[in-house]
Amino acid sequence: MSRMIFVNLPVRDLGIARGFYTGLGFSVNDTFSDESAACIVISETIFVMLLNQRRFSDFVTGSVHDDPSSTEVINCLSADSRDEVDDLHSKALAHGGKPWLDPMDEGPMYGRSFTDPDGHVWEVLYMDMPQG
Repeated sequence: MSRMIFVNLPVRDLGIARGFYTGLGFSVNDTFSDESAACIVISETIFVMLLNQRRFSDFVTGSVHDDPSSTEVINCLSADSRDEVDDLHSKALAHGGKPWLDPMDEGPMYGRSFTDPDGHVWEVLYMDMPQG
């Protein structure tokens, strides 16, 4: 069985968040989307569930994190090349994201990071792994 991951993120404005992620080139699964949620398809096994804060609060105890100046989690996506890292980073900035840390270039690893409009941190990482 292939495992799937669903990253659930609270968002202030679902329309802005949906536009940001589709601007990165990801699609939306309309079957699992409505006026309070958007299911963003990253790959066949990775999905980001954007939930307005009211809907997100249905799934948690306590309050919903809503401080874009703090970091609650770092999400990292792999890339197939350095160019793909740079391309996704550029798209993120063009669609309302903000740069996060300086680029990381450590031998076989190259990465860039950004935040989405709600302050959720994303890294994109290319690892030049030896074939064998």
